[in-house]
Parts: sequence; structure tokens; C-alpha cells
Amino acid sequence: MTDTTTPQHGAVKPHNGRRKKIILSAIGILIAIPVIAVIFILTFDWNKARPWLNAKVSEAIERPFAIRGNLNVEWEIPARKMAPGDRNLRDWIPWPHLIANDVRVGNPSHMKQADMAAVKQFSFSLNPLGLLHHTIGIPVLRFDAPRVDLVRTDASHYNWAYKKEEKESKWKLDLERVVLTDGVVSFVDAVTKANVTAHVRTLANDPKYGVAFEVGGSYNGAPVTGGGKVGQVLSLKDQNVPYPVQADMRSGPSRIAVEGTVTSPAKLKAVDLQLTLAGRSMARLYNFTGITLPETPAFSTSGRLRGELDREYGRWTYEDFKGKVGSSDIHGKLVYEGGKPRGKLSGNVASNKLVFEDLGPLVGADSNASKKARGVEAVQPGGKVLPVEEFRTERWKAMDADVKYAADKIVREKTLPISKLSAHLIMKDGVITLAPLDFGVAGGTLRSTIRLDGSGKAGNTIAATAKVSARHIQIKQLFPTIEQMQATVGQVNGDAQLSATGTSVAALLGTSNGEVKALVNQGTISKMLLEMAGLNVGNMVLTKLFGDKPVELNCLAADFDVKKGVMQSQVFVVDTKEAIINVSGNVNLANEGMDLTVKPETKALRLFTLRAPLYVRGTFSDPDVSVDKKTLALKAGGAAALATIAAPVAALLPLINTGPGQDSDCARLVALANAKPTAPPPGKTKK
Repeated sequence: MTDTTTPQHGAVKPHNGRRKKIILSAIGILIAIPVIAVIFILTFDWNKARPWLNAKVSEAIERPFAIRGNLNVEWEIPARKMAPGDRNLRDWIPWPHLIANDVRVGNPSHMKQADMAAVKQFSFSLNPLGLLHHTIGIPVLRFDAPRVDLVRTDASHYNWAYKKEEKESKWKLDLERVVLTDGVVSFVDAVTKANVTAHVRTLANDPKYGVAFEVGGSYNGAPVTGGGKVGQVLSLKDQNVPYPVQADMRSGPSRIAVEGTVTSPAKLKAVDLQLTLAGRSMARLYNFTGITLPETPAFSTSGRLRGELDREYGRWTYEDFKGKVGSSDIHGKLVYEGGKPRGKLSGNVASNKLVFEDLGPLVGADSNASKKARGVEAVQPGGKVLPVEEFRTERWKAMDADVKYAADKIVREKTLPISKLSAHLIMKDGVITLAPLDFGVAGGTLRSTIRLDGSGKAGNTIAATAKVSARHIQIKQLFPTIEQMQATVGQVNGDAQLSATGTSVAALLGTSNGEVKALVNQGTISKMLLEMAGLNVGNMVLTKLFGDKPVELNCLAADFDVKKGVMQSQVFVVDTKEAIINVSGNVNLANEGMDLTVKPETKALRLFTLRAPLYVRGTFSDPDVSVDKKTLALKAGGAAALATIAAPVAALLPLINTGPGQDSDCARLVALANAKPTAPPPGKTKK
């Protein structure tokens, strides 16, 4: 018979029991794996893994790495050792925490020094799952009592950066944050002759900064002092976490002070700092920045420095800066953008008040004492006026530039009639162009276009050209300290064109070729000045007694031909209603010598005249103005002889001039002076 009994309600099928057993076994295995892993991690002698770990880290960072002391592993929650503001959810997850003692990081292969860094102990949490993907994942790396030695042996070899080989490593180092404690960081730089050591200590209860440091040592022979603060936790993973920085360091007259933040320090994504700089000369910043700046007196500036470094080449902006250069004020904005084949500096700089002597270092026209103060050799020979300090043309090719400068007011000696300055400097491929370089002079304008080719096409020398035009320069303002010139009315207009080769201002002028022209074709000139030029003693007395008065000026024309640094007078004539003055001779720019003869000729009767040629000789530093003593002796001797044989009135005859001077051909002179000057190409001599 067939069993037709129905199973009782609630009975369990056999296959359901087997399913539960499988599920429970799987759960047990899942629980057992991490438990076994934890037990393994806690009980395994990790010192046996040191050779493997040393090799993998060395491969990842491409330099020697070694854990020489004990290596241990513990479980740790990173958040417990972090400041509240630096924690995130991930920091509360327990991770295997490795503690390594006596850790050394070596230098790149090209460095002779054995180690770049040594740490008494460092510890870090390690993501074990990352090892399966050839990644050494370290959320937090803590350094205790570190010693870091940064060394630069020359401009292109330093141990804090290295060039990756073409073959990429299979292993990747993923480091998120760094925590610093007490330690020492040293910096030895053969380029800047720096040997500086910073002692680092941990700060307690500081809401913004976690680490302070004090700096001591030397820079270029001068002592270095200072210190600052930085954040304790350095985030390398989070691209938007700003890292606080504050520092103030001094070395003699030099100072650098910063306060602000650096975003993503490992990659320098962005910088936002209040920067204060001071130094002996802006040119001394080249070794630190690679940016070509001019020679200046001692300077100090303060402004906001922003760096946008996540761009392809990076961009730095120094804005709203104010400061002093020598005794002059300065303010403006500068932008430096990296690029290929070189970066570019651009901006606008201005001065409300410019002390004229502060421009001297730009061309080496300052004293040897000033040169020494700004850090260059005292090369100016005694008795030489034109600057011999050579331009640093090798720096002109380090970057390009497009910078404008303007000075509203110029403070200068009373004898120098300069009122303001504006310039537009362009530097490209080692060629500097000042287009224009404008000075306000004596109520008029002196405008120049100067080109200095230091690209190396002419060897170590500069190939220079200059075009200069003077317009509407007031004669009486041109000589503000000469009382007699104040009765003079008229304007000077002139042009010059020169070419030259050399390495300094003196060398360039000493090889120059071209023409210099000047013209005054209308106006009046002081009668007293003319009488003094003619040594007309009687009329000088009369003019003093009854006052000066203006004399009509027909024209003043000057034309100098410049050849191999010698300015030869072709025409130099001052023609007035009452006299004509001719100037002949030359000015040698190569040896700074002068040999000029000033010969006045009166057009009318003059009493008691001792008229004789004047000689302007000597050097720029020691000029000598003398009278033709032979002519004076002949006149005086003739008067004495007549006094012995004739009436007393006859003795005055040699001192009376009947006026042989004739009108000059002003039309011809004006046309000659108005002709545009010319100059041959640099390195060529005028025929």
C-alpha cells in the first residue's frame, strides 16, 4: 500500500539545514580572516620584513631607504593623536600602525653625502590592501626627532628633488599627511654660500601653528638669525587644505618675512603670503629666484605674494607692494609667468619721489663705497667719471620682461634741472629696449630710445644704439644756479644718434659713432653772460652798476661728429646782436679728455676789453678753464708801452675793440642743426 501520510505542519526540509550551515560557515570564515590577520600582525616578527620593505620604499622614492632599528606593528586610531580641526571620519578607523626606529633616507646618486635625513623614530599607518596594487598607502606619517640635511652643490644639483628615470617604478608611494615633532633641519648651499640650521620644536595649545623653529648660521659670510612657525600636520593628499606658514629671517641688511598659507605643499598648488623683503640690492635676489632684477641701492618692500602653481608653468603675482629703494619710495605690481623658452616679468612700478642718485647703481654710476655696500666689486678707477662696472648680460637671457616705471617728482642737486622720469623696459631674447626713456629737463623733454643687445651675437660685448631728442628745454632753467642766465629766454632743441659696442657705459661711449646736434634759433641771452665770456671788464662793471638786460639771440647751433668715442666740433656758434662766440675742438669719451677753445668776437665798440680765447681742457673729473695768457700779455704790454710815449688816453687803445665779428649765416646753421643725425651700425666706424 502506498503511504499517503501528509507531513506534519512545521517540519523542516533537510536542504534548509544545510543552507544555514553554509551561511554560518561563511560568516565564521569572514570573521576569522581579520582575526587571524590581526593575530598575525600582532605576533609576527616584522623585523624579518625590513629588507623587503626597505627595498620597496627605495624603489618607490628612487633613493636609498633603510630601517636600521626595531620595526613593530600596533593597531592605532590616527584621530586620537590629531588636533580636532584636522580630523576627518577616516581618521577614526583603526589601521595597522608601524613604528620604525633609526630610519635613514639617502641622497641621490650624484651627491657625495651619505644621508639626506635621519629619524630617531617614525611611525605611520599602513593600508595593507594597497600592497596588492603595488601601492604603499600611508595616511599619516609621524617624524620624531628628525634630522634633515638639505644640500645644493651647484645650480643644477641638489638633494631635495630628483629627476625620474624614463623607466617608471611599479610601486607608488601614496602619502597623505606628515606630522612633525622636535628636530633639526640644516641647509648648505654652495651657490649662495649659505650654511643655516633650524631647530624645530613642537608647540602646545596653539590653535593655528603646531611647530616652531629657530634659525642660525651664515649666508655669504654674514650671520643669519630668525625663526617662525608652521602647522603641525602637513596635508599632502587634500588639495585644498591650506598649510599655515609664518617666518622672519635676517642676514645683515637682508630680511625675508612671510605670513600666510601654502595650499598642497607637496605640489605647491597655491601660495598666498604677505611678503616683506629687504636687501643690499635687488640684483642679489637672482640666486634665489632666477628672476633678473636691476642693481639698486639697499631696498625694502612689503606686499602680497600669490602663487598659482597648478598652471602649466606657474604664475607669481607680487601686488600692492610698497617700499623704499635707497631714499626713494616705490610701489606697484609685478607678475612673473613661467614659460618656454623662458619666463616673463611684467608690471607697473612707480615712485612719488625719486632721489636721482638712487639711479646710479643701474649703470654702475655710484661710488666704490656704494658698490661694496650692494655686494659688488669696487671697480671704479680713481679720477674716472664714466662707469666701468660691467653689465651682467648672462642674466638677460634668463627671462623676458615688459615693465613700465614712472617717477612723479625727482629730488636732485640744484644744478641738475631734471623734474620727472618715465620708462618702458622690454627685455626679450637677451635684448633690452628702453622705448622710451623720458626725462623732464628744464621745462622740456629729453626722450631716448635705447637698444642694448646682450644676446651673445657679438660675443661678450653689447651692441648698442641710442636715439635722443631734446625738445623745448628752457635755457635759464638749464643753468638754475647761474644768476646771469636768469635773464635768458629761449629753448634748446637737439638730436643725437649713436651706436657702440662694449660691456659698460664707459666702454660703450668710448667706442661710439654718430652725431650730436643742438639748436636755439630764437630768444634772448644775458648781456652779462656775454660780457663775462668776452672778459669785457669795463662793460661788466657798467652792467653791474646799471643792471643786466637781455640781448637778442640770433641763433645757437652745435654739431658734433662722433667717431671712435671722439666728439669733434663741426659747428658750435652762439650768434647774438652784439657778439659771436665760436667753439672749436673735441671731447674724448674714451679717455674723458677735453680740448675746446672758446673764441668770442664782439660786433660793436667795447671799452677796457681784455677779450682773449678761453681754453677748456683737462678731464671730466678735473676740468681746467684758462685764458690765452699770450694774448692778454700782448694787450697789457701794448697799453704799458703807449702809456710811456703818449697821452694817458692813448694807453686805452689796445683795450678798445672795434668789433671785427660778423653775423653768422644763421639760416645755414639752422639747416645744418635741423638735419637728422646718423650713426653706423654697432661695431662699425663712421667714414
